[in-house]
Amino acid sequence: MNQTPGLRQAVVLDCEGLSRAVGADPYIRSLVNAAYLGKRRVIVSVVTLIEATHPGLDRGAYNWVVSRLSVVPLTKELASAASQLLEDAGRHGQSAAIDAIVCATALDADEHPLIFTSAPDDLRALTGNRASIVPLR
Repeated sequence: MNQTPGLRQAVVLDCEGLSRAVGADPYIRSLVNAAYLGKRRVIVSVVTLIEATHPGLDRGAYNWVVSRLSVVPLTKELASAASQLLEDAGRHGQSAAIDAIVCATALDADEHPLIFTSAPDDLRALTGNRASIVPLR
């Protein structure tokens, strides 16, 4: 697993990654700052924006972080790719569907993306060896 992302390798954040950026986790925040400076591509699915929203959310920090990321819309093509990932992995359900959207978004963005996630086993099951998974614990 590549834990030192290359400059050109796309970085994708799941809900936990986005939440940590909003919460000012130093490493995740450094990735966001690098994206803002044009030195890194940091991506989230539009679905992740919804998933990360909760009543106690610091809306100012959230808006600041999101303004520095590449937010990818859920298209029919990405939905189809996510469905195929679920089928290939033999998974289903709401949580698996969100994970599949994150994975499809990542795989569409880069040949071998780096995904920061709180569900490493689930995302590995969906991506196989096509992505580097960085566990957030």
